[in-house]
Amino acid sequence: MAENPQSTGDPPEAEAGEATTIGKANIAGPANACIGFAFFVFFGLAGDMMFFAALVVLFFARQAGIHMDPRSHEMIGDWHPIMLPPIVYLNTAILLLSSLAMEFGRRNIFREIDVLEEWLGLGRPALRRTLPWVATTLALGVMFLTGQAIAWRQLTAQGFAFDHWSTPSSYFFYLVTGLHAAHLVLGVLALTVCLCALGWLRKVEFRQIAVDATAWYWHTLGLAWILLLAVLAVGQ
Repeated sequence: MAENPQSTGDPPEAEAGEATTIGKANIAGPANACIGFAFFVFFGLAGDMMFFAALVVLFFARQAGIHMDPRSHEMIGDWHPIMLPPIVYLNTAILLLSSLAMEFGRRNIFREIDVLEEWLGLGRPALRRTLPWVATTLALGVMFLTGQAIAWRQLTAQGFAFDHWSTPSSYFFYLVTGLHAAHLVLGVLALTVCLCALGWLRKVEFRQIAVDATAWYWHTLGLAWILLLAVLAVGQ
């Protein structure tokens, strides 16, 4: 008697269980990719925070520095505080708003109902919800950088230009804000790449990775700026 090649001898319940296992494996693949990439981003951001922490230590070490006055032969300090340009506080509010907008975008790209619709080929609702928030973050980031440039011009107008005549306090203001701005320029470039990637990436999990990594980098820059601003305000 010939055997039916289509029959495996397994009951329907076993076949259904096998299908469920395969489905879970297909879902676990992108999830594992997200987790692995998250670890990579975490270590990169930890390095960034260590860099800013070292900058804070250098700031206070220079502030406490003293030297001998050749006339009085006394140990004196040369740290003369400056008044921070008021626009830096407005810039801080803009950066916080941008971080909030980025978080809304990150949450929308992970909404389960929208993601499920994209997996089923019913459109791109998660993409439509995320794009405006990422674009808003980009616009606010550019506004923050513009505000920082205005703060530098205001400080220069007060007589504290970034040159060899700079006082230690004004020099460190330019150094701290300039290095943070350089990191933020990279963040703006990352946001631009993220916006482009959202348009041409086909798989939703890859778009999730792009938004998630960019969001964490942006949040880290916001946290670093709060720390640096507190140091500048209190240290000055």
